[in-house]
Amino acid sequence: MGDLVILQKAELFSWWEKIQNKTDRMIRDIGDKSPHVSVSGIYDDMRIDWWTSGFWPGMLWIQHEMTGKEQYRSAAWNWDARIEQCFIINSNLHHDVGFQFLPTAVVKHRLTGNEDARRIALGAANFLAGRFNLKGQFLRAWNQEKTGWAIIDSMMNLSLLFWASEQINDPRFRQIACAHADMVLSQFIREDGSVHHIVAFDPETGEVEKYLGGQGYGPFSSWSRGQAWTIYGMANTYKYTKDIRYLRAAQQVAHYFISCLPEDHIPHWDFRTPDPINEPRDTSAASCAASGLIEIAHLLPPEEGRIYQQAAEKIIKSLTEHYATLDEPDYQGLLREGTGNKPAEQNVNVSLIYGDYFYVETIAKLLGWSNRIF
Repeated sequence: MGDLVILQKAELFSWWEKIQNKTDRMIRDIGDKSPHVSVSGIYDDMRIDWWTSGFWPGMLWIQHEMTGKEQYRSAAWNWDARIEQCFIINSNLHHDVGFQFLPTAVVKHRLTGNEDARRIALGAANFLAGRFNLKGQFLRAWNQEKTGWAIIDSMMNLSLLFWASEQINDPRFRQIACAHADMVLSQFIREDGSVHHIVAFDPETGEVEKYLGGQGYGPFSSWSRGQAWTIYGMANTYKYTKDIRYLRAAQQVAHYFISCLPEDHIPHWDFRTPDPINEPRDTSAASCAASGLIEIAHLLPPEEGRIYQQAAEKIIKSLTEHYATLDEPDYQGLLREGTGNKPAEQNVNVSLIYGDYFYVETIAKLLGWSNRIF
């Protein structure tokens, strides 16, 4: 992409050094916990089958690859095996196994050649493929009574299927991923580039029954993290398929996202609320979108990709200067003001491990890291 247009290398290296210092302290303080939410500077310990369990080890693997330091590799090593136990015990694994096994088993195999990690990741891909509904051409989302539900978050899990297809030269995984992505093109993305969170299908016929607001304000609102999942997920799908429809969809949603950002470039939790000025921000949506925007930039010629690169850098600069905790060594969490689930009033104005992960991932990309996890 050429020279950075907003951020200077020295500035990025300074942030990266502070991230490492914080991570070193968090390794010591977090131990074997599976962090999800940090309310007052202390990360919780969520159950291992929770969808966020892969992000902390994912942060560690990126830093290991960037620095070569053994402490990151050692702290990340056993996470794929720990999460795999959820296939054996009674658990609630679902569509988000991509979030759990891409940053653990897949990257572990890629960086170390560990064959057990490859086996674990292929098992997760088989599990995800088994959730495909033939009539509706979608990957089922959650479990329990939600048999016909599909959610936009699943776009980020498709990379697990594309990876498996390449690993064992089996087109079925790729076909399922593309079918789901095609369904998202037709049922989730609106003409203006905004996106539904949940589409409920009749699981027997595949017909759309209704749209649901989910973690957004309402069925036809615009949940900002859902926009970010779409930007990144569609860019990834184009990267694996070279089907221009997916790249154009990523650009369409990115244009909408960028146009909705407030002055400091950090989105509110939903772009379509009655009083957006007084609504909380979501720094996790910001960091995920920034990483996805960089993917779009790298998939286009420099003169076309520049606007996405610039947008990503503006977001990261604002996150670091106004929302990050890089100079607070005792605070567990890298970004404040994440919003998990505003309609349920859960995890509002907190640090979220996935927000932290995509923040680390984006800065690593800006420093030249190219061995992608998602």
